[in-house]
Amino acid sequence: MNEVIKAMRERRSIRKFKSELPPRELINEVIEAGLYAASGRGRQTSIIIAVTNKELLAKLSKINCEIGGWDEGFDPFYGAPCALIVLDEKSWPTCGYDGSLVMGNMMLAAHSLGLASCWIHRAKQEFETDEYKALLKDLGITDEYVGIGHCALGYADVPLPPAPPRKENRVFWIE
Repeated sequence: MNEVIKAMRERRSIRKFKSELPPRELINEVIEAGLYAASGRGRQTSIIIAVTNKELLAKLSKINCEIGGWDEGFDPFYGAPCALIVLDEKSWPTCGYDGSLVMGNMMLAAHSLGLASCWIHRAKQEFETDEYKALLKDLGITDEYVGIGHCALGYADVPLPPAPPRKENRVFWIE
């Protein structure tokens, strides 16, 4: 079977990570895969913020937990030692679509490299707050961006779950 298709079939979202941070080289390979995602008119409007700083990860987890409405102390990043935050240029017509492709590429790349990942939502709401707009400004990001998602990244601390059966009647042919 083709290796890309095999990775697509095998990749699963992981919700329990080891605390060990993957080597920077592997994280960079995942990021590069995201940068090669298709984009509207080839404009490449998505950006990625790689976060391995434990304090910032804890802050992101806390606000994400509040936005999600979970009990205090729940970690929506499941202990991942790295989060790759994808944002998309707000004014671009394919905003959201392009960033979603970046997320998909990164999750497949992570799996192919022996890493685990999980798409964590609520980046949109986080980056609408003054605190996270200021973070973008501190990074020198001055254009208007919208949060697409966080790619929680690390080593799985659970076995890879099996794929659930595929639902029937999801393909329609017109010949």
